[in-house]
Amino acid sequence: MEIYSYIFDVLKYFVAGMAIFGAAYALIKPQLNRSEKYQLLEFRKSLSSQTLPLRLQAYERLVLFVERINPSNMLIRLNGPLYSANELQTMVIAEIREEFLHNVTQQIYVSTRAWGVTRRVKDDTIAIITNAVKGLPENATGMDLSRLILLHLSHQEDNPYDIALAVIRQDLEQIL
Repeated sequence: MEIYSYIFDVLKYFVAGMAIFGAAYALIKPQLNRSEKYQLLEFRKSLSSQTLPLRLQAYERLVLFVERINPSNMLIRLNGPLYSANELQTMVIAEIREEFLHNVTQQIYVSTRAWGVTRRVKDDTIAIITNAVKGLPENATGMDLSRLILLHLSHQEDNPYDIALAVIRQDLEQIL
């Protein structure tokens, strides 16, 4: 009988200990959750303060890229009258691809929408230039190609470069 008394005493102490542990856990758990949330918030705030400048710079680089591949800017920069249409086409496409490769890592810091618009404007620019050369005679000059490209862009209802810049700016405004 004494063994039952001993087991009963151990059981009483165990149940009492578990009740105290449960009460302490119930009191401390909200504090731990709050502390964990606060630490997570501080981490995100710290991370945001470190990545925000990188994200801003990435959007800046995309805007610069779109401006640089805009044929109205690029054709002036490359001085088309000195080359044949085929030479100018090769130079312009190489310049666009080089600019794009130089900025390809910016996709890490910008939205998929902004990056998609940037890639699309690059592809469309290459297509415009390639199609323009197909419509010219073999002995056409770079000036002829430039004129045809700019004429094609002026006939478009909406300037694709302005649209791309607007989308990039909208995405930038969302992160600020």
